[in-house]
Amino acid sequence: MEKRVQDYSKEILKIIRSNTSPAVMAARLQDYHENDLADVLPVLTVQERYKLYRILDTDMLSDIFEYTGEENAAEYLNEMDVKKAAAILSRMETDALADVLNKVEKTKKKILIDLLEPEVRRDVEMIASFDEDEIGSRMTTNYIVITDKLTVKQAMSSLIEQAAKNDNISTIFVVTEQQKFYGAINLKELIIARRDDLLENLVVTSYPYVYAEESIDDCIEELKDYSEDSIPVLDNDNQLLGVITSASIIDLVDDEMGDDYAKLAGLTAEEDLKEPLKESMKKRMPWLIILLGLGMVVSSVVGIFEKVVTVLPIIMCFQSLILDMAGNVGTQSLAVTIRVLMDESLTGKQKLELVWKEMRIGLCNGSLLGFLSFILIGLYIYLFKGKTLLFSYAVSGCIGVALLLAMLISSAVGTCIPLFFKKINIDPAVASGPLITTINDLVAVITYYGLSWLFLLEILQFAG
Repeated sequence: MEKRVQDYSKEILKIIRSNTSPAVMAARLQDYHENDLADVLPVLTVQERYKLYRILDTDMLSDIFEYTGEENAAEYLNEMDVKKAAAILSRMETDALADVLNKVEKTKKKILIDLLEPEVRRDVEMIASFDEDEIGSRMTTNYIVITDKLTVKQAMSSLIEQAAKNDNISTIFVVTEQQKFYGAINLKELIIARRDDLLENLVVTSYPYVYAEESIDDCIEELKDYSEDSIPVLDNDNQLLGVITSASIIDLVDDEMGDDYAKLAGLTAEEDLKEPLKESMKKRMPWLIILLGLGMVVSSVVGIFEKVVTVLPIIMCFQSLILDMAGNVGTQSLAVTIRVLMDESLTGKQKLELVWKEMRIGLCNGSLLGFLSFILIGLYIYLFKGKTLLFSYAVSGCIGVALLLAMLISSAVGTCIPLFFKKINIDPAVASGPLITTINDLVAVITYYGLSWLFLLEILQFAG
């Protein structure tokens, strides 16, 4: 049986709302993970949060705020004394600190920055100097760094000294005397090394790194490929500025996936429940305008086949069947293609194999569903519409063939469009679900009405 994650919310709330002394309450709360404590904060009243701010020490509060959303953290900071808030912020990871400050009201933000410890303030200003789509905006200065000329004993002493302020100690980064990045040492290797061993023999000089001004989109795949706890971030002079932690990488991947899902839904960015109406409209409107234009093209094409609709009105009953199936198949192929394109090492041959596979799937599924449509729709028209057997199965045959062709072409469209976007260096997720669906509607309309005109009117010369 699958083990379920324990929910400690009720236990924590019971402790906070009890009448135990501050010392006992703080000791009991120390037993819980900071993430569990952060989950409880929104449930507490303002007065209960005041109580918590007084009871818990600054270090523990800063750890709790690490697991709190930026907007909530900003709200909680507004509830407390600015000096206390600044002390908490000074002990947070610099990347999380920068995110929280961005949500604080401008006047209070300036006051908080002025009250930060000088070293922390410099780090925050440095991180804030990068655009939000640059990897430097997500780095932290919480890491251990030593120079390459130290002995093992000196390196251990430096580690112990720096560990008092920096808790990311599993990897020690090494720089030259000119502060240029040299490599990294695993903490375990340093611990088991003999004091007279050469430090240089422990340094991994081929350790991965990124540049602070690199786009997050450009280096996210590279970051995902490594299982390191932290990856160094360098400036353009190859000096070490900070690190990207594994937790930050997970957040980046999560943000990227959220952005892709938004684009697949036809949005320009992610939305949340608290977002203002105007902002939500701005994110949706660009795609809706594009899709409106494409929808007008689809409607115009239907108008071209006005004669078919006039003479054979019965075919209008089954238009939605063709359109829906074409859209569904195209969206399925799009989802598969987006997933496959996450592999940056995909070769041209593999891309062709993907197109061929999706088209074969579309052909096989279309053949099966087209045959079922031919049998069932023909029977329906014959029994319930009072048409002749020849007419009924001529119409259903046209529907079956149109369904086969629409599903085949839609599979190709749903695969080729994101491949094309990727080729011209545009995010393939831009080939969103609504866009693919509208294009496939156009394909389905032309296929369905074109076959109806050619087969039913021109060849068999039927009239409704």
